[in-house]
Amino acid sequence: MYRRSAAAAVLLAAALTLTACSSGGDGRSDEAAKPKPPASSPVPDPADATGTPPSPDAKPTGPVLPDAKLTPKTGSFTDKERKYLSGRVPEKMDPAAFLQTGQESCQRVERTAKRDKDAATGAVIAGEIPDATNAINHLCPEQKPILAAAEKGFPDGTRPAPAQGTYRALTAQGAACTWQAKGKDGAVLASGPETAPKPGDKITATVPAGAAEFTSTGCYAWIPA
Repeated sequence: MYRRSAAAAVLLAAALTLTACSSGGDGRSDEAAKPKPPASSPVPDPADATGTPPSPDAKPTGPVLPDAKLTPKTGSFTDKERKYLSGRVPEKMDPAAFLQTGQESCQRVERTAKRDKDAATGAVIAGEIPDATNAINHLCPEQKPILAAAEKGFPDGTRPAPAQGTYRALTAQGAACTWQAKGKDGAVLASGPETAPKPGDKITATVPAGAAEFTSTGCYAWIPA
C-alpha cells in the first residue's frame, strides 16, 4: 500500500511540473503568454482617400458644373448661394457640399467676431478660415468690415517690400512676438519689441521708409495701427 501511495505521489508531482512548464513556468498568466497583435495596423491615411472635396480656396483645375446644373437634391439655392457657387464647383462634386464649406466659414467668422473682432480679422489674414473672401462677399456680407480690415493686413512671416507705417500685431496674449525690418543691404533698420510686453499690452511695429523686408515670428498677423 505504501509503495502505491508513493508511486502516485511521484506521478502527481510530475504532472504538476509538466503543467507549470506548459503554462510558462515563470509566473506569467495565460493572457500574457498569448501572442500580441502588431503595435500598429495599416490604417488608411485620410489624405489618400478618394473623393475628398477640394478646397474652395483653390481655383478649379478641371471642368466645373454649369450654372444650369447648380441644383441641390432637395429644395433650391438662393440667389446669393448661386453667385457663390457659380463657376467654382467641380463637375463631379455635389454643389450642396461645396456650399456647406462656405456656410461654415461664415459661421466661424460670425462666432469669432462676436467674441473678438481682432481674432476674426487675424483668422482671415492667416488663412485659417477656408474661402473667407468669397464666403463673406456672397453668403454673409454683414461681415464685410472684418474682411476690409483683413485686406489691409498681412500674416506672420516674411513680407517683401512692406509699406511704410505702424502696424499692430494680432498675436495671442503672452505669445513671444518678435519682428525686424531690413533694408536692401540686409541691415536691420528696426526691430522689436524693445521691452517685454506686459499682459494686455499691444505689440506694434514701425516700418521705416526704405525697408525692403519685414519679418516677424510668433505675431500671428498684422494690421495698420
